[in-house]
Amino acid sequence: MFDSNALFRRRFSDHLKETNRYLRYIFNGHIAFAMMFFVSALAYYYQDWLTKLPADFPTDWVMGIALGLLVSYSPVRTLLKEPDLVFLITAEHKMGAYFRNALIYSFVIQLYLILVTMAAFGPLYFATYPERDGKVYLVTIVVVLIFKIWNLIANWWMLKVREPGVRKIDQFVRILLNIATFFFIVNGDMLLAGVTTALFILVFLYDLSVSRKQAGIVWDLLVEKDRNRMQAFYRIANMFTDVPHMKNRVKKRQWLVSLINRVAFQQKYTFDYLFRITFIRSGDYFGMYVRLIIIGGLLIYFIPNSWVKIIFGFVFLYMSSFQMMTLYQHHRTVIWLDLYPVELQRRQQAVLKWLYQLGFIQLFIYACLFLVFGDLKGLVIMLIGGLIFNYLFINGYVKQKLA
Repeated sequence: MFDSNALFRRRFSDHLKETNRYLRYIFNGHIAFAMMFFVSALAYYYQDWLTKLPADFPTDWVMGIALGLLVSYSPVRTLLKEPDLVFLITAEHKMGAYFRNALIYSFVIQLYLILVTMAAFGPLYFATYPERDGKVYLVTIVVVLIFKIWNLIANWWMLKVREPGVRKIDQFVRILLNIATFFFIVNGDMLLAGVTTALFILVFLYDLSVSRKQAGIVWDLLVEKDRNRMQAFYRIANMFTDVPHMKNRVKKRQWLVSLINRVAFQQKYTFDYLFRITFIRSGDYFGMYVRLIIIGGLLIYFIPNSWVKIIFGFVFLYMSSFQMMTLYQHHRTVIWLDLYPVELQRRQQAVLKWLYQLGFIQLFIYACLFLVFGDLKGLVIMLIGGLIFNYLFINGYVKQKLA
């Protein structure tokens, strides 16, 4: 007899084993150290900033927008797979317990985002509203959890609607109501918060009525969304280890290719061309590189202490080189590369050379930020120290790993 409870337990167990295997590689010693330093420095400067908090700082808007987006982002993890489109669709009427468990699991794994966000906003909240006690903030946390549950259930109901336009409009309306509700709650206007909550409940009941009119579950949509979320996780994990079943995305980005890929048409530059094209057109490397530059640049721009700016510059130089070194293994399953009449040494040299160049571009951007502030001492230390660090790390650690 078919037992959807047992099916979910098996899927959940397999899912945990797979994600834990890759999480061990993601949170290795290198990344753990960088994250520890990153969080510690942010906490220190966040606390220092709170002591100088302007009286007119829009805490209500900041928290309202952040909490509204937080509760609106409530994806449902069903753990469904492509073969289910054939083998489970006939048992749809027996899948109630399975999807109930999926909703509970989806809520539990998203709790950490709520806890981290509310813990981060706590000092800002009490610095802005010192007259309020902890009970008021605790009530706010409870309201956030309630809205999270409501949005999660509403998202599940709307997943029964095939038209993407209807789902987007519903999501947009709920985002606006969520933001408005938490803005009024943080601002202390409970009457208007009650009005927006009542409007949200009307939308919530409308979603229920729409879902009941649908013929059944849109299985292909559920499978597609779960597959996309797992592929996003695999793309992150692939930065740290091999993920054999990851589906690589390729983007044209012709203007970037023409801008960066100026390589001489000679046999010895074969892999220089290949790895530059891979960096630009793959859906992973270029985006990760740009995000790391932006985050590091923002920290250098806003942090007042010159030495901490320099340390953050080195940390993000390290993180970029560490992430990009997986370029070497990107084409490991393509046998045609072994047929190229080019020495293996050329392949390693091409990756190292490209990492040098990427590191120099990132270092130049960070040095320009020091120049903007007129910090010539920091500029010199960042440039000279960055060049030395880039050379030692790539010529030492990265080269050893490639060998």
